Amino acid sequence: MISVVLADDHALIREGIKKVLTRQPDLEVVYEAGTAQEVLDFLAKATANIIIMDINLPGMSGLDALKFVRKLSPTVQVLMLSMYPEDRFAIRALKAGAAGYLTKGTAADELIAAIKKVSGGKRYVSASTAEMLAEELGGPADRLPHETLSDREFQILMMIVQGKSVKGISRELVLSINTINTYRARILDKMNMVSVQDLMRYAFDNNLIQ
Repeated sequence: MISVVLADDHALIREGIKKVLTRQPDLEVVYEAGTAQEVLDFLAKATANIIIMDINLPGMSGLDALKFVRKLSPTVQVLMLSMYPEDRFAIRALKAGAAGYLTKGTAADELIAAIKKVSGGKRYVSASTAEMLAEELGGPADRLPHETLSDREFQILMMIVQGKSVKGISRELVLSINTINTYRARILDKMNMVSVQDLMRYAFDNNLIQ
């Protein structure tokens, strides 16, 4: 039996995934979490084979939580789930230690296939992610400005260019407004830009948003 932890702050998303998994006789959802901290609290006293974890969790992000998951339970395999297409976060997630990356639009049979593959200790990557990895390993190349950002900075950049306000980002990530403003200033500085409008234009030009 493959034991699974679901971590997403939207109960409806968890319920939808749970319905898909419970149709499989060899899969069992043993815990549901709404935050990364709840996942870590669970792992401090129990374990599971697989964690399906959203990247955008309130407070500590899924990416930030990965390193703590590795320490608490080195054998657990983490599938990152996100609303963002693979070219936004897949490489970052795999580098951070995820066993695979799936979007929330993934078909049920692909989700099941990914779970069963990573439960055997292998990584799950789609064809497009494999191509991106191959390009990255092909040799040194000039890094685009957004590729110089930390995972948290990139997460906040994506929220900014989606039109979310500082107050909204603060509320969603459970961080102070001052902290978000600091991150925004750091992002502008690293990317050598002066305004949110510059970020929006850059994001559009580089296919970070449609």
